[in-house]
Amino acid sequence: MTTVLVLTNCPPKLRGDMTKWFVEINTGVYVGNISKRIREELWKRICDNIKNGQATMVFHSNNEQQMDFYVHNTTWEPVDFDGIKLMRRPSPERMSQNKDESVLKPGFSNASKKRFQRGSRGAETPSNIYVVIDIETSGLNPQTDRIIEYAALRVENGGVTGEFEMLASQETELKSEIIELTGITDELLRKEGKSPEEALRAFLEFIGKNRIVGHNLAFDMPFLINECRKYNLTPPSARCEDTLTLAKRKLSGVRNYKLTTLAEHLSIPYEAAHRALTDCRITNQLYEKLNAPFG
Repeated sequence: MTTVLVLTNCPPKLRGDMTKWFVEINTGVYVGNISKRIREELWKRICDNIKNGQATMVFHSNNEQQMDFYVHNTTWEPVDFDGIKLMRRPSPERMSQNKDESVLKPGFSNASKKRFQRGSRGAETPSNIYVVIDIETSGLNPQTDRIIEYAALRVENGGVTGEFEMLASQETELKSEIIELTGITDELLRKEGKSPEEALRAFLEFIGKNRIVGHNLAFDMPFLINECRKYNLTPPSARCEDTLTLAKRKLSGVRNYKLTTLAEHLSIPYEAAHRALTDCRITNQLYEKLNAPFG
């Protein structure tokens, strides 16, 4: 299926590597027909090697829009409104201060504005309440891999008032690299995992209509949306805030923007285990520090 890739400020070696799968029709603009598996592997390679460059990949998808896209290191933010994926362009006012973004900012077409207004009706919640979310998955592809663990923290007036953690059972065996990364085993999923639908419903109930905070939500949300579609459930439509995007705006001189790297940079203590609830706790502290007055 046709995929369009745009790279800017890209290392020459990576640009040359892309010509193995794409035709470069202009400087940094590539078009090609590749499989889902190749696309996911290439995107991971791009993100790992592009350094300070920017990348955008657009491809066909069986959703309402008939397309999906990935972005990396861009100031334009992917946002999901009631299952519709849109891009929000940077605003000087929004970038200079952490303001309430419940009102749609410039950058959407008229049709997108109408969709947003329909999708967010009745979804407003107090600004002092938010939910930090994280998931662990069986792989990197939201089309073929599944969520194996859900976690969330509910934060009210700066304090954690609730925690959620649940494993989701799987029919297929986990890859060795996933077991090594997370410590989650097939035996643990069989023993403690709930059915995928039960875990998803419980997670959505915990989130409610609260504002969502997460790290690299561009990875988490496609998995969550696909899971909701499997069981005919409505994905969360509240405003999302990504600490990855926020960190890129506010921090410089960091070797990368992985959660643990940012935790080290800001002296946030963390456990080595890569588990969803642990990552939620780190993300919440990161969110607080990034929103604290600097200087």
